[in-house]
Amino acid sequence: MDDQTRTELEAAAFRALREHLMEKRTDVQNIDMMNLTGFCRNCLSRWYQEAANARGIEMGKDEAREIFYGMTMDEWKSTHQTEATGAQQDAFKTAFAENVGEKK
Repeated sequence: MDDQTRTELEAAAFRALREHLMEKRTDVQNIDMMNLTGFCRNCLSRWYQEAANARGIEMGKDEAREIFYGMTMDEWKSTHQTEATGAQQDAFKTAFAENVGEKK
């Protein structure tokens, strides 16, 4: 497979993942994704931002999140996010430390 085709397939897979998370499974909470998989929608938007920045495209965290979510974080939270339980928050501390750690 040539590089262009591989890149196009990877981009299509990313778009399908984004659509699945943003349109089909809005009920799945970011905290549960992070606790189970080590990444969430915010991680995907951060990776998008990092890829843009690596290519010399100025993009901040909020802009990347709005691009990924298709709305502001405040809109997403008010529409889809529920309060995390104490158990979810405790598990998140561990998952975050293991998978993200301190950002520079």
